Amino acid sequence: MALPGLTIGQAAKAAGVTRKAVRVYEARGLLPTAERTEAGYRLYNERDIELLTFIRRARTLGPHLDDIHDVLAVRNGGTPPCATVRDLLDARIAELDATVAELLALRKTLAETRKRADDPTDDQPVTVCEIIENS
Repeated sequence: MALPGLTIGQAAKAAGVTRKAVRVYEARGLLPTAERTEAGYRLYNERDIELLTFIRRARTLGPHLDDIHDVLAVRNGGTPPCATVRDLLDARIAELDATVAELLALRKTLAETRKRADDPTDDQPVTVCEIIENS
């Protein structure tokens, strides 16, 4: 499937991303700098579409763009990047676990604060709202 040079809109549509994403990926070095027409329009090829599709799929797993850049750098160095991907997935899982723990702690604090809000026992003067000031 040899595609002639596609415009940014055509390339974005073919890969399932936005035009803005294509520009960002190019600016961040995930996508090589596109060739340009004499009028200055970016032109993308089949390889670019495959790369954009890979980046889109990778993003659904939640890694940061810098992580995807690292995976691509390993691959471009001639090494299959699967070990790097496993390490990135482990790190992302750990990040999510930490976020879940933080959110559960916040939920517990909010629930306790809400419960105390129905049973005020402190008659100290407040500036704005005793619910927040007594937390």
